[in-house]
Amino acid sequence: MGCIKSKLVLMEEDLDFLKAHTHYDEETIKDWHKGFKQDCPNGNLTAVKFVEIYQMFFPSGNADQFCEHVFRSFDTDESGTIDFKEFLMAIDVTTAGTAEEKLRWTFRMYDVDGNGVIDQDEMTNIVQAIYDMLGAGATKPTDSAEERAKKIFSTMDDNGDGHLTEEEFLSGCMQDNMLSNINMINI
Repeated sequence: MGCIKSKLVLMEEDLDFLKAHTHYDEETIKDWHKGFKQDCPNGNLTAVKFVEIYQMFFPSGNADQFCEHVFRSFDTDESGTIDFKEFLMAIDVTTAGTAEEKLRWTFRMYDVDGNGVIDQDEMTNIVQAIYDMLGAGATKPTDSAEERAKKIFSTMDDNGDGHLTEEEFLSGCMQDNMLSNINMINI
């Protein structure tokens, strides 16, 4: 993704890139940039600020762990911050992307160690983070995060090797209504 050359000014090349790689028009991109600059005057969204923003939507829960996973998936250049291009690309996929694009992004979020597969522990960690974020009073499934992750995992692990490839994950989600809502939190 790279960094915007001037953190405070949306460069023409970045605007052109975002118009070509998102569903947004020039005016919408400029509006998003204006809001981003207000929230992140130095041009970068930090993990701490990300949690603060997310916590507003889930005030009774603990969003820290879930935010860590989402932040990692948004921070595509692994710089430790999210610049405007990374931010808008992620917002675009999570809100306007196709079902397959959203599921591919979700796969990357679940693949915590980035090795190209999801194991049972990674699945359980993400499901637990979602449960924790929802907090007290939220309607959650009656099973534990571990039980829920095992059910999801066993449904998707076609070859029984203990790892979900991206294709197994996509196929499993696309074929099962419950699993297609695996990213049950709109980012």
